[in-house]
This record gives sequence, C-alpha cells and structure tokens, in this order.
Amino acid sequence: MKKTFLGAMLALSAAANAFILTGTVSNEQGEAVKGASVSLPGLGIANTTDGVGAFTLRDSEMGASINHVSKPGFVSVNNSVLSYLQSSSSPVLVQVFDAVGNRVLNKTFHGSGSVDLAGFIKAEGSYFARVKMGSAVESFRFTAKGSYNSAFENVTSQALKKEAAGETLQVVADGYDTLKIVLANLDTNVALTLKKGSANTQAGGDSETQYAFGYAMKNAPTPSKGCGRVSTLQKTKDVENGSRFEMNVAGLTREFFITLPKNYDNTKPYKILFANHCMGSNAEDFVHHYPDQDHPSPYYGQQALDTENNYIFVAPRGDTDGMPWRTGDDKDHQFFEALLNTMEENYCIDTSRVFVTGFSFGSMFSNSLAQKFQHRIRAVVTYAVADWNIYIPTNAGKPIAWMDVHGIDDGLCAYDRLNSSITRILKNNGPDGTDVSSEINQMERYTKDKGATHVCYNFKKVDPRFPVQVCTWNGGHQWTAFDSGNWQNTWVPVAVHKFFEQF
Repeated sequence: MKKTFLGAMLALSAAANAFILTGTVSNEQGEAVKGASVSLPGLGIANTTDGVGAFTLRDSEMGASINHVSKPGFVSVNNSVLSYLQSSSSPVLVQVFDAVGNRVLNKTFHGSGSVDLAGFIKAEGSYFARVKMGSAVESFRFTAKGSYNSAFENVTSQALKKEAAGETLQVVADGYDTLKIVLANLDTNVALTLKKGSANTQAGGDSETQYAFGYAMKNAPTPSKGCGRVSTLQKTKDVENGSRFEMNVAGLTREFFITLPKNYDNTKPYKILFANHCMGSNAEDFVHHYPDQDHPSPYYGQQALDTENNYIFVAPRGDTDGMPWRTGDDKDHQFFEALLNTMEENYCIDTSRVFVTGFSFGSMFSNSLAQKFQHRIRAVVTYAVADWNIYIPTNAGKPIAWMDVHGIDDGLCAYDRLNSSITRILKNNGPDGTDVSSEINQMERYTKDKGATHVCYNFKKVDPRFPVQVCTWNGGHQWTAFDSGNWQNTWVPVAVHKFFEQF
C-alpha cells in the first residue's frame, strides 16, 4: 500500500523519566517490610524495598530528536509541539490517550499547522498520541515532559488502547500474601500493607481482581503526590469552617473554599468531596450558612456525617458568565481539573475516592463532569439533575458510579428530564462497559407508583463496581427531600453518605 502520510523518524537521545513510582511497604503492625520484591510485570520493571521499606520504580529512560522527512504530508513532534503538513485543507484528527486508555484530547484540525500537546495534559507520565489524515494513521508514545520514543505506523485503535491499559503493581515478600493493585496513574506515591495468613483483601477480593478500568470495591487507598508534603497554597481569608483560595484558570480568576478534617494528617490519604452550588447560592454558602432547606448543614449535609474525619471538603464557585455554571464552553471543566490537580499536589488525597455532588444548577454541572472525568471521579450524586442550560461534553465512554434524588412534582427540573442524563450513564455502566439503559423502563414503573414515602431504585444490570441509584419523593424542586414533617427531617444526607461509603 502506498504511503500517503509519512511520520517523522524518532531517534533516542537525551534521557528523561516517563514516570517515577515511589512508595513504602509495611505489615499490619506498621513495621517496614525489607527486601520485598516490588514490580510492574507488564512493563518488566522491578526493585526491592530498602531498610525502611521504601522503593522506587522508574520507567525506562528515553528521549527523542526529530529527523524530518520533507515530503508533502508528514507529522513531527518537537518540544511537545506536534506539527502536521499537507498540500490540501483535508481534516487532521489528533487524539491523545493517558496511560490507562482514557482519551484526553480529541480534536479535528484542517490543512497544515501545529498543536502543543502539553496544553492538554495535566499530570506527569506516559501518553499516547494518534494522528489521522485521510486513511493513514501515525501513532507514537510520549511523556508529559516532552520526550518521545520510536514512532510506529498503522496501529489500530484496539491495539493502542490495549497498550495504554492500567498497570498492575505486584509486591512479593516471604511470609506474606502476594499483593496486586491496579494503578490508574504510575507517576504517584503509594503506601502498601502486606497481610499474613490469608489472601490479601486490600482491593476487595481474595487476591485483587484486575480491571482494565476502574477500581475494585473497597480497594486500598491510592495516595496522591501531596502525601507527606506541606501545602503551599496561600489562602485569601479565613471563614467559619474553612478557608478561601483563588486560582487563575483559562484566563479567569476562580474562587474556592477548603475545609480540612480535624487533626489533618498529611500522611493519611483522605477522601475528597466537591460540593457544587445551585442558582441563588455561591461556594461560601456551602461552607457555612444559616440553616435553611437549601443549606441545612455544610457541604450538603456530608460534613456532619463524617464523624471519623475521613474527608476533605471543597466548594468551588462558578458565576463567571452570568449563570451559576458556564453554559457554552468547558472553562468550568478546566477549572475543576486544575483544582483537583492542585488538591492532589498539596494535600494527601485518596485519588480513587474523589466524589462530586450538587443541587439544581450544581447538579447539572456535577453531571456534566461525570461525562468527562470518569477516570478521576469515583462517584457523582446529583439532586434534581437536568440536561439544559449547561455545557455538556461528549461522554468519554467510561463507567462511573451515579445517584440522583428527584422530586416527582419538580416544576423546574422536571422528573422526565432525568431520562437523557441517566441514559448516557447506563450506556457505559453494564459489565465490560456495555449498554444497560433499557432498564430505565423498570425504574420508572418502580419509582413513580410509590405512595407517601420516598423510593430508591438500584439498577440491577450494572457492573457492581459502578452502581446507579435513583431516589424519588413526592416533592418539588428541593434537595432536602422528606417523607413527613419538613426539610429538617430530610433523609437525603444519610442516603448519600451511604452511597459514597460503599466504595
């Protein structure tokens, strides 16, 4: 077959690490396990723990220099800038995948030009790029720091995704059960505990079940880069129950509030909950507010239920385009991603337990995040979700745990609007990512004819790791649903806490 699309020939040169995986191994008594074998079998990388149980695994050293092929129709990469040249204005599809196979860029350009790949990746590690011009495809692997390895042509989508699948970290030590953990991010720090006498259950099974995407139920925490570090964030002021911060993202100054748990320990990975505000409220209202039906207690009632201080709470603020959350572009999504990165870099976060919730406009934004950030958000809970007046990206095609609380008589975000949102979720939440949206019919029969008390429907065909639940009640546009009495008798916070705590 004649080549109509010629790739740049890449030669190895200056070295750079694609990722650095560090961690510690201890036993159940907290004692360091020395001489344990720690490996990434899929990559052929191994090491042993030192005298304090610590280890480091590095990717093979690689770099790149570019030898251009000066013919009409070629692609090259230099200092993270991908350039493409052709003699026509035909479309050029550029896609970038992260190390676990999630697509982080999918854009079509025309004619000749260039794109800075570094602008679309937020974390260090290995990535895979694919450029398609006509029927020809050029694919290559690169790192966040701009180094590249040899190009390979005519790689199918399936093969690329397979190469980008999650890697298994394996720990073997005499006298202990073998531990296996699927890592979504190799450029991280982990704290591992080995057990004696029974199969290791850190990941929720006899020996951890391995998945191409997502975590097992009750998996071991996955510590962020901020573990062991002192935060460098500079607060702008203290408020009751938290602190205010600012950051600049996509040309906008963004406000957010953080509430740390009592006696915060920067060596303990904490769950994190982002609470998105509704119309008529702002971020600070969900940190502290005089009690009413929209704000009975901070962070949609979840802080009061965190009796063991296992959560970090964050309240971001929208309000940048005249609406509570942006309706025409992804700048709020860029804000969320930058904020999550910042939290993981400055605090000790369990990156496998990132939760998002919101009411009304806040539910629309939370649900829009569920379409794109399945690889980073474990579960989303919405109150009165709807697919209108909000920017909604193309669904990334991955499963995510999801729950909605909805009033049957909601006159603003009508109950019937739920269907389009939940259909997109269910299309990916069946076993092996299959479509189980047909079960919506059973849900509707169950939830609409329920009498005086609320009813929760748990979808039965979904992958158990990605549960989907819809709770309805005889009420209107209000998240503090109740069966009797008034909003002070709401059952919602407890139901939502139970949903989050199953992971």
